[in-house]
Amino acid sequence: MSGATRLRPPRNWLDHRVMAWWRAQVGVLTAVVVVPLLILGLLIAPARPWFLIPAAVLTVVGLLAILLLPPWWFRIHRWEVTDQAVYTRGGVLWQVWRVAPMSRIQTVDTVRGPLQRAFGLSTVTVTTASSAGAVKIEGLDHEQAAELAEELTRITHDTPGDAT
Repeated sequence: MSGATRLRPPRNWLDHRVMAWWRAQVGVLTAVVVVPLLILGLLIAPARPWFLIPAAVLTVVGLLAILLLPPWWFRIHRWEVTDQAVYTRGGVLWQVWRVAPMSRIQTVDTVRGPLQRAFGLSTVTVTTASSAGAVKIEGLDHEQAAELAEELTRITHDTPGDAT
């Protein structure tokens, strides 16, 4: 099968600051669950163990997740743009490889939520004529994301096809 196209990992890594952003997200998620348990445990004395023990367990789980998951996610998530397509790889337990041909791209957006702005990061969302949904490249430097959106817009404009 010489000359056959082989699926390969996309070449580009995300910005290293994405690990701090992911840690902040996991920290916020952990706090949203743990803080109410702590408050209830402090306010309701007869039920204190029923609230404080789960709060302690979830705090430990959250801290382990903050330490261990972002480096693992960083090794998995990749992206690449060529003149023919946008390639992404992501997922955790189930890895997802996405290829969005330039001729199928309908819109290109950049998004910067509050936490992303705090870390100087952006997400590029490539909407295609696919039932699988948009292709997202999260964790890019905000300048790089803006340049990528411009590049994708230029390439898709020059690519024949009707994006349907």
